[in-house]
Amino acid sequence: MLDLMLDLLGLPPDWSATGHEIDELIGVLHWLMLILFVPWAIYFVYVLVRFRAGANPKATHADAKAKINKYAEVAVVIAEVVILVGFAIPSWAKRVSDFPSEDESNVIHVIAQQFAWNFHYAGSDGVFGSRKPEFVDEVTNPIGLDPSDAAGADDITTINQLYLPVDKPTIFYLSTKDVIHGFSIPYLRVKHDAIPGMTIPLQTTPVQTGESDFGCAQLCGNSHYRMKGVFHVLSQDGFDEWLAEQGS
Repeated sequence: MLDLMLDLLGLPPDWSATGHEIDELIGVLHWLMLILFVPWAIYFVYVLVRFRAGANPKATHADAKAKINKYAEVAVVIAEVVILVGFAIPSWAKRVSDFPSEDESNVIHVIAQQFAWNFHYAGSDGVFGSRKPEFVDEVTNPIGLDPSDAAGADDITTINQLYLPVDKPTIFYLSTKDVIHGFSIPYLRVKHDAIPGMTIPLQTTPVQTGESDFGCAQLCGNSHYRMKGVFHVLSQDGFDEWLAEQGS
């Protein structure tokens, strides 16, 4: 039944290790909404007919005596507690609290701006160079890498092109140069706001190679529609070769 609901929803392919948990939660929520909607819709139509003005010319002000409403409300509360405790909280904890170590992960700094995505890789030394606002140049240095910091000499930056290795955890550190943006990669079930003044960690593990689109999921200005890019999931060897090519 759950697979049927997921098929009906038309969700995009799942390329992440934990995406099935999110899909299951979405399916359960939609089944619950369907179970609630059908009886309430029938009851609503019944009330419209049963208590129409023609059949009830004089209003009745006595309180309703039926207990079925209380039972229905209790059932809904129990269902919501089960969804929250059994599905939502464990899934959230696994994706947010149970982070892999940086030593075993691919770490990328994501810097959003109107209207592009900047990706910052540490390079061959594995150490990120420092970034400072005074060094930002939208043409030559959009993320403001400090040219005097030796750690940043081999750093790699891309715009709207995201490269990831397959079967290896990736940690994103999400920030923004201006307004709120929504970092959304549907195939990897990654979606979170980039908020001014904050650096927000996210994690995912791609399990399939390929490429697809990603974009901004928050209205961020008059060119929000073109704030999109392409993510590429490569084999580990392919990703290492790409890093070497960019570094050279």
